[in-house]
Amino acid sequence: MRGARSELRRQIRKRRRLRMGVLALVSVLLLGAIPLWFGFQTLSRDPVFDTLDGLDVPGWAAVTTVDDVSGSRWCLLDCRLRERTVESERSPQETTQVYEQALAKDGWRPWRVSHCPEQPAKGSYTCWRRDELTLDLWVREPTCVPPPVDGEPAVLPSPDPSTAAAQCTGSLVSVKVRNAIDDERTRPQPSTDPSLTGEDPFPTLSEDPLGELTPSPS
Repeated sequence: MRGARSELRRQIRKRRRLRMGVLALVSVLLLGAIPLWFGFQTLSRDPVFDTLDGLDVPGWAAVTTVDDVSGSRWCLLDCRLRERTVESERSPQETTQVYEQALAKDGWRPWRVSHCPEQPAKGSYTCWRRDELTLDLWVREPTCVPPPVDGEPAVLPSPDPSTAAAQCTGSLVSVKVRNAIDDERTRPQPSTDPSLTGEDPFPTLSEDPLGELTPSPS
């Protein structure tokens, strides 16, 4: 009888130790997994976009936002390039004003440098610097009509010009942020005209990242 009771107590103690071990293992895994998850989120989310999210611009100036990123944050092979495209409901003039005010309030300073822009661009194109970053701000009218294809005239999305004009309002904002060390404009500029040497150190950019589009009829 005593032997049975002793065996029962041993089994109960063994089960308790097993439960305590399982609980300890689960606690360790949870305590390690939560910081790991937040660390992964921090690494996957570029803090520059958080800075752009914090710009003090009204809601009408940031209706739709699309972000794109390329390169390495640690400048392995290529440095990080952050690009943001934003749709604004109001005119380029109003939109430019609120974005420039927001950048200045956030510590960005106008950067007057050659090749800003690198190629002629319609609208307002300004450059800014803050700490180790450079920023290009381009605000222009939206593109509404697709370009001609193979020499054929473009097909208007609406036969009513007034309807097409009403849909083609507001403005388009492009923001490009680079590491200053990777921005060619922070380096000594060539003293000769690239066209004379046959080399152009600055890549040719299209006038609009969405394509060569023509404005809609008024």
